[in-house]
Amino acid sequence: MTPGNTDLLLVVDVQVDFLPGGALPVPGGDAVVAPINALQHRFRHVVLMQDWHPADHVSFADTHPGRAPFDTVALPYGPQVLWPRHCVQGSPGAGFAPGLATDRASLVVRKGLDPRVDSYSAFLEADRTTRTGLAGALRERGITRVVLCGLATDFCVAWSALDARDAGFDVRVVEDAVRGIDVDGSLARAWGRMEAAGVRRIGSAEIV
Repeated sequence: MTPGNTDLLLVVDVQVDFLPGGALPVPGGDAVVAPINALQHRFRHVVLMQDWHPADHVSFADTHPGRAPFDTVALPYGPQVLWPRHCVQGSPGAGFAPGLATDRASLVVRKGLDPRVDSYSAFLEADRTTRTGLAGALRERGITRVVLCGLATDFCVAWSALDARDAGFDVRVVEDAVRGIDVDGSLARAWGRMEAAGVRRIGSAEIV
């Protein structure tokens, strides 16, 4: 694959809190920084996603007395996994990973700002109604293919890839530039859903 004017690299949530030692670490999450930096130089269009939660966000376990991280609660929009407090707006943990190149990005899209609704996807919040505006921004730029990398494969990357497909984009996920959390088999299920939806796996070496 040789990226052209209609291709975009979408870098998902490569933030301090998702790295080893962070509030919600993805195993091996720091290993994606180098391949993502290399990939950015192969694309003319780069967008960075950033988890950006208010301190009282509904997805935080400590917002629900008596609940623990990774419990599930029922919310108006459906089941919600509860997470350790992470990526709070303006906190060091919400910052981009040390060493991640950000200068090539033409757009930074922040998600999870509504305290009442979680947001895994770069395109749609967890209520499956509220749009981030990213799909429209990409169409205005003439983008037809979205190539994803970042964290975590089985949550924000997978949801973003599936929503990109639903929005009509051709979608690739760079296998060696993503890492997953893998809660009770969530990683295998995520890859299965993506493949069933027509999302293709690709290695960074295939992008030249």
